[in-house]
Amino acid sequence: MILDPLALSPDHDIPAPLLTELTALYASNREFHALSGEFPDPDDVRPEQVAAALADELANPDVEVLLARSAGQLVGIVITLGRHPDPSDPDPWIGLLMVVASAQRQGHGRRLAALVEDRLRAAGRTAVRLAVLDNNPDAIAFWTALDYEVIGYGEDLQLGRACTVLRKPLIDPDSAPRTPRQAARVAVVDPEGSVFMFRYDNVEVGVHWALPGGGLEADETPQEGALRELREETGWTDLEPGPLLCTWEHDFTHSGTPVRQHEHIYVTRGPHRDPTGPGLPAAHAADGILTGQWWPRADLAKAPEPLWPPDLARLLDEWEAGGEA
Repeated sequence: MILDPLALSPDHDIPAPLLTELTALYASNREFHALSGEFPDPDDVRPEQVAAALADELANPDVEVLLARSAGQLVGIVITLGRHPDPSDPDPWIGLLMVVASAQRQGHGRRLAALVEDRLRAAGRTAVRLAVLDNNPDAIAFWTALDYEVIGYGEDLQLGRACTVLRKPLIDPDSAPRTPRQAARVAVVDPEGSVFMFRYDNVEVGVHWALPGGGLEADETPQEGALRELREETGWTDLEPGPLLCTWEHDFTHSGTPVRQHEHIYVTRGPHRDPTGPGLPAAHAADGILTGQWWPRADLAKAPEPLWPPDLARLLDEWEAGGEA
């Protein structure tokens, strides 16, 4: 099975032959559409409806539509969401996994789920979530058989339907266990919209860029730790962490120990200036900090080295567009 992103035409349309294949795949899942209510008539799914549904998904820059082919035939589709709108949710989501009816009960669904998990794992994600409609017990049974665990209940974002939320860690069971570590960072944005970042060198993940911050001390809240780390690493004592920008998880090695770090990332405004303080060079050397730099927003998406968190540019754009609330 081959899994590839949906390729649009130069006009950002779905090519006609592919739309025909997709319509046949959607139409073959009549029972699912009857449960979900996403199409007016589950017995008459039309190409323009499929195109509109996928266009709505792709309007979100965090959404990826993946097509699965086996022996050249389209057998499935997966829609993933890189980040949930809730900034406290660090996990990507599987929004839809659907296999053409003629290929069901042949293991394609399991294989497709595994390929998606591998793709997310390769991107550094440590877990994945999904929501299943409560009126679809077969789907709940499918996902729980793949080691997804129920973690809660709620309503879906689109239509307010009752659903069950499931989660699966994306951890290699044969790998050495990692030590959980709590951390916090601050995205300091200057008047021109640039953000300050440090360039780190880590024995496990190599050279990368991250915001000022670090591990929390005992009995320290994430916001308290973010402020302390910001002052220790930059010497800027006149700033306070603003709203929570996001949370996310990643793996790296800290002081010789493999850790899985859960980070709270805050955002605030500040003047354009360099870190200052007599003890900073030694502190930076101890933390593996090579240098610091203000990054113009437009340069974040084309950085030659990894940026943490990976979707920082989008998060900052949304923060500003939302009135910096």
